Amino acid sequence: MLIIPAIDLKDGQCVRLKQGLMEQATVFSESPAEQARHWLDQGARRLHLVDLDGAFAGKPKNQAAIKAILAELGDEIPVQLGGGIRDLDTIERCLDAGLTYVIIGTAAVKNPGFLADACVAFPGHIIVGLDAKDGKVATDGWSKLTGHDVVDLGKKYEDYGVESIIYTDIGRDGMLSGINIDATVRLAQALTIPVIASGGLSNLDDIRKLCEVEGEGVVGTIAGRAIYDGSLDFQAAQTLADELGA
Repeated sequence: MLIIPAIDLKDGQCVRLKQGLMEQATVFSESPAEQARHWLDQGARRLHLVDLDGAFAGKPKNQAAIKAILAELGDEIPVQLGGGIRDLDTIERCLDAGLTYVIIGTAAVKNPGFLADACVAFPGHIIVGLDAKDGKVATDGWSKLTGHDVVDLGKKYEDYGVESIIYTDIGRDGMLSGINIDATVRLAQALTIPVIASGGLSNLDDIRKLCEVEGEGVVGTIAGRAIYDGSLDFQAAQTLADELGA
C-alpha cells in the first residue's frame, strides 16, 4: 500500500483546499521543491502534484514550481501531475519534463476520444482521476455533478488502457472525515487495473482499513491535509502499511 503525499500548487505555493474550494486554501509552504524534498526524505515512494490553477484555467499554470520539484527530486521517485491537462501536446511536454504519470480528470469525461488517443500515444503513463459524490462523477474542479456512474466510467476507461484510476470522494476531501472505503472497493472490484483512494484520509485507522482491502485492487492512497496539519504522521503511516502488507 503506497502512501502518496500530495502537493497542491496555487500561485506557485503549496496549499490545501477544503472540498476543492479555491477560497478555502491554506498555504503550507512557499517552496514546493523543499516540500517535495521533505516527503522524499520521509520515505515517500511516489509524489502526487495538482496544479489547482491549471485545473480551473484548463491548461497548466504552475510550470515553474513543477520544474523546480522535478529538478529537486531528479529521478529518485515517480511523480504524477493532474490539473489542466487537456491535449496531447501538454502530455508530451509533461513527460519530457520528467513526470512519470499524467492524470486526466475533466477531459476524460468531456472528451473520451482524447483519453483514448492519450492511452495509445503514451501507454503506461495515463492515470484517470475520477472525482465523485454519491456515486456520480464531478467535473470542472468539482463544480459540476454529472449523471455518469463511477463504475460505468471506470470500466470504459479500463478498456481504453489507462494505467490506474485515482478515486476521490469529493464530499470528504480536505475534511479529515475518513476514506470512503465502501465506494472505493466497489470501484476496485469492478476493475482489473489498480485503484488509488483519495479524499478524507485522516489517521492510522484509515491506513488499517485500506490495507484490509488491498487484495481487492486498492494499491495506494493520496495523503493531503492530514500529513500537513500533523493529524497523520507520514512515516508512521507508510511503516504501518508496509507491516500490514507484508
